[in-house]
Amino acid sequence: MRPDSMHIAAEREGARRLIVLAVAALALAALAGLAYFPNEQTPMLLLFLLLSLAFIGALGLIAFAAGFLSTNATRASDNVARLLADTSPDGLLATEGESRIIYANDAYLALAGAPAAAARGETGPRTVDRLFAGAPEVAEPLYRLATAAREGKRCAEELRVTPALIGDAEVAWYRITVRPLERPAPGRAAAPGGRRTSSPAALWTISDVTRERERHENVFQELQHAIDFLDHAPAGFFSTDARGNISYMNATLADWLDFDLSQVGAGGLALRDIIADDSASLLVLGAGGPNTVRTEQIDLDLRRRDGLRLPARLLHRVAFGADGSPGASRTLALNRSPGGEPAEEARAAEVRFARFFNSTPMAIATVDRAGKILRSNAAFAKLLPGALTAPDGDRNVLAGVAQAHRSGLLRAVQDAASGSEDNAPIDAALTETGKSARLFVTPNEENGERGASVFVLDTTEERNREEQLHQSQKMQAVGQLAGGVAHDFNNVLTAILGYSELLLANHRPTDPSFQDIMQIKQNANRAAGLVRQLLAFSRRQTLRPQVLQLGDVLSDLQMLTRRLVGEKIDVSLKQARDLWLVKADLNQFEQVIMNLVVNARDAMPDGGKILLRVKNVAASECAAYAYKQLPEADYVIVEVEDNGAGIPVEIRDKIFDPFFTTKDVGKGTGLGLSMVYGIVKQTGGFIYCDSTVGRGTTFRIFLTRHIPVAEAPVEEEKPGKPEKKTASADHTGVGVVLLVEDEEAVRSFGARALSSRGYTVLEAESGVDALRVVDENPGRIDLVVSDVVMPEMDGPTMFGELRKRGIKARVIFVSGYAEDAFSKNLPEGEDFGFMPKPFTLKQLIETVKSNMR
Repeated sequence: MRPDSMHIAAEREGARRLIVLAVAALALAALAGLAYFPNEQTPMLLLFLLLSLAFIGALGLIAFAAGFLSTNATRASDNVARLLADTSPDGLLATEGESRIIYANDAYLALAGAPAAAARGETGPRTVDRLFAGAPEVAEPLYRLATAAREGKRCAEELRVTPALIGDAEVAWYRITVRPLERPAPGRAAAPGGRRTSSPAALWTISDVTRERERHENVFQELQHAIDFLDHAPAGFFSTDARGNISYMNATLADWLDFDLSQVGAGGLALRDIIADDSASLLVLGAGGPNTVRTEQIDLDLRRRDGLRLPARLLHRVAFGADGSPGASRTLALNRSPGGEPAEEARAAEVRFARFFNSTPMAIATVDRAGKILRSNAAFAKLLPGALTAPDGDRNVLAGVAQAHRSGLLRAVQDAASGSEDNAPIDAALTETGKSARLFVTPNEENGERGASVFVLDTTEERNREEQLHQSQKMQAVGQLAGGVAHDFNNVLTAILGYSELLLANHRPTDPSFQDIMQIKQNANRAAGLVRQLLAFSRRQTLRPQVLQLGDVLSDLQMLTRRLVGEKIDVSLKQARDLWLVKADLNQFEQVIMNLVVNARDAMPDGGKILLRVKNVAASECAAYAYKQLPEADYVIVEVEDNGAGIPVEIRDKIFDPFFTTKDVGKGTGLGLSMVYGIVKQTGGFIYCDSTVGRGTTFRIFLTRHIPVAEAPVEEEKPGKPEKKTASADHTGVGVVLLVEDEEAVRSFGARALSSRGYTVLEAESGVDALRVVDENPGRIDLVVSDVVMPEMDGPTMFGELRKRGIKARVIFVSGYAEDAFSKNLPEGEDFGFMPKPFTLKQLIETVKSNMR
């Protein structure tokens, strides 16, 4: 049965062809008339009419021919499409508007029961919504399909149809889809009578999926039965992923351990939750490799939800992927508690030993003569994972230690297997974990074969403490030596610089000896620079810390560093936003950066790149750097990175030692990095070096974040208050100055310099001598200039004695050490001046004049 719209379209096509044939016949008649009236007496109007009819007839013939060809092609295409639709096993129905059917294939007609419908007097097939109407369970999906058809959208639904609904003998399942059909091309009729309609056309497809549904249900039922069998088996079973998360647990094991199965599979349970002690590491590692997959037997304790232990024997196997990586595991658990199996004394003893063996914190393994592991406990698996995860499945204790220590360990194992009990312990580095350990090897016999027992102690922390203590003692000893040398040198340099300035004051620049004296002074200044580097390393120099924004500091230094490294090296700066503040000595920090940049430049003689990077590092991010002795805190980190030759491993631990250098003789003092180290340490920061030979070096400086505290507001200057006058260039003065200095050359220079400026100078060579001079000159002394380190009595002790005697004169301390190195020995709250050594004549005069009351 078909709708009549297709017949109407055929009738229209026939009428159009008749019209074209009539026009063509009229044209032929016109041509015959032209042939019949060829003479000149023929009226012009008649000729014109005949010619017009002939032209129109020609056009009609052309149109008829084109339409004939197009109609045949379209008809052939339509015939193929109609054949495919008519023979489709799925029911196809094309509708337009709400319920107008424009096409239905045989499969749909059979499904809709067309003969029965004709017997009932129905004139056409029913639409899909009418076909399946009458069942409440299909009303909702039918509504969604109808809505999609009206709106020109796609939709698919599956309906469960009862036998009474469409006359089937049993329950059936149908998959119904609806999709929009394209509108007819312009000029083609879309509805009977030539009228156009705006109602959307839709194609409905009805597929019988009853057998497919039955197959799925059968498979699902079989799976449910298998799960039920596994869930209630008389043994526990669980599976884990490669990270140790439990992805499946059967009901039997969940009942033993009193866990809720809803926790399994969503990251709720892991091996560490159901296995006591650290024994979970035995299962996480797995046994063998992809080519040697085998089942392990492991005796350990499971942990119930209430914390009680359940002794069990596990049959454990790990599946490996094609790339050799471990995947999911399958583990069968046998209950070995008295209620699970018959309690025998031998089995109970075995359980007790397994519990002791796996819970001991010492790593233990039994091996054969070649070092192959026969049995190991959880601590061993945790400390030496490399011994248990060999790619070829050969679980050997030798694989757990570094290559350099394997031969010694193998000899100890072979000696123990031969019966030797006096084997010296072996200190070795462990693979994978990077730890160090001490291994004790003793004889052992298992299954009638003589082998060895290996006991392993983790000595990583102990070795680190030893290395730290050794490094600290070495640096402290060198620092004390450097500080002592620097102190003595400062006295010598102070005298050299002072007398040089006295000589220069008595010579004109045109004198022949003036340039010689200048050379002496300049070389003394160079020596003073070396002494400052020694003091920086020993952390005894004077620092003037201030609050800094390191991004601004590095930006200001960028131009200077570019001039310093030359044109072949590119220097760039990368700084993060919102940098925290730090507190450091600006001049000293600049010296640190310049020294690191110079070292980077020297590592790239053929050119390269230097990157200065500064950023914040929160306390939670410190562990990612894996640096020893770096406490968790908020830091601002400065990195100086180059792509030079790199630093070999064998000398990397020596780069901060004073006088160590890899440069040619005369090209380096070996104090640059030691000065950097000392300044960073004295500032309260940390410095580390990462380097790869052939790829470059990165120095990282960690400076503690400074959080400023709110300060009291500064009072505004009152009107009428006299302005502070600038210091005069006049360095002359009056007053009595007590100069206390044990170094005679320095004391003599200072006395001459002050006397030449008008001061009365009293000299003392020690603290005791200074007290004597004070007693002999009561009330005369206006200012005391004293060295700090002196025999018999040092400067701070003398200061305390002066205050006890009522001497209120201001004291200026002179030292080659940092100010805070001795200020802690002074009475609290006392005010004093400070002048670092070596000092020049001008510095001495200006300091005395500014402190004279």
